[in-house]
Amino acid sequence: MARKQADYLSALLSDEAEEGGPPSPALVAERTPERTRGTTLLGRESALARVASGEVRQVTQLLLDPARVRIWPGNARAYAHLSEENCRELIDSIVAEGGQKVPAVVRRVEGDALHDYEVIAGTRRHWSISWLRSHSYPDMRFVAQVADLDDEAAFRLADLENRARKDVSDLERARNYATALADHYGNHLTRMAERLKLSKGWLSKMIKVAGIPDAVIAAFASPGDVQLKPAYALAQALDDKGAAKAIAAMAKQIAKEQAARRDDGHPPYPAADVLRRLLVAPAFVGGEDKPEPYRYATRHGRTALSVQSANRQGVTIRLHAGSGADTDELVSALRDALAHLEATGQGLQP
Repeated sequence: MARKQADYLSALLSDEAEEGGPPSPALVAERTPERTRGTTLLGRESALARVASGEVRQVTQLLLDPARVRIWPGNARAYAHLSEENCRELIDSIVAEGGQKVPAVVRRVEGDALHDYEVIAGTRRHWSISWLRSHSYPDMRFVAQVADLDDEAAFRLADLENRARKDVSDLERARNYATALADHYGNHLTRMAERLKLSKGWLSKMIKVAGIPDAVIAAFASPGDVQLKPAYALAQALDDKGAAKAIAAMAKQIAKEQAARRDDGHPPYPAADVLRRLLVAPAFVGGEDKPEPYRYATRHGRTALSVQSANRQGVTIRLHAGSGADTDELVSALRDALAHLEATGQGLQP
């Protein structure tokens, strides 16, 4: 950091200084090596005059108590989903370097007795510093730069940062875009795509995925498992009311199974398996009055299980030989079948 600041001061005092340099000259002078401090008084006064005139912009870094800084809700990253585990690498880096080296971007807030600023970019840094302060590092400070931004500019800044972050899920970004479309762009998709320099078609798919209900998302082990391409197919399937009912019933069943697996210490179902089960739920619904029999096929297209009949006397299920399905897959298929029958009004009566 000191090296960069020294370089900035040298550039500031030269004829090649550019707008947008890092910290203020006063802060730089305080931390500059002795050889740089030999600059003439006239040069320093000239530098300060150039800052005051607006030719060179000051960027002030603040050391803040993270408890006095709130998270701007317009950011895509879900603060509630951050944890020691997914911030571990950043936490270790901050400890190793003796503090936060990359400043966050914040803006001032008014009318909030509990907070002075809000984070526009740097949510993980805020969480990590907060965690460290409560775990043996009470003197850690949150390093931030203050920016004067309206909500739309703040959204674009946060979006640019999040595009480079692999740990921001497609679903988080999709829902963030859907909110921003209404809040900042008057529901004009073309205008939003132009402002963000994104493909309108791609953005349209993200908005579509944002509409997947929470009850369906709950079937996945984590919202981070919901990826754009497969989730778009699911969102399209939900457009049909009959299919949406079957998918919702299947999602509820899968969510119960996921919870049971967690309680038993077993790994959750992979996202691909969850998606397949959700998409297959409405595939056998022929109509509201007369649902077609259920059939489960393996990924190789071979039928492993089918419902032969479902009536007041009971349900007849056939397990097909030569399908290649193992016991676990057949048990999963049976659960799918029962959930499908329940969703279509053909379930077993208690």
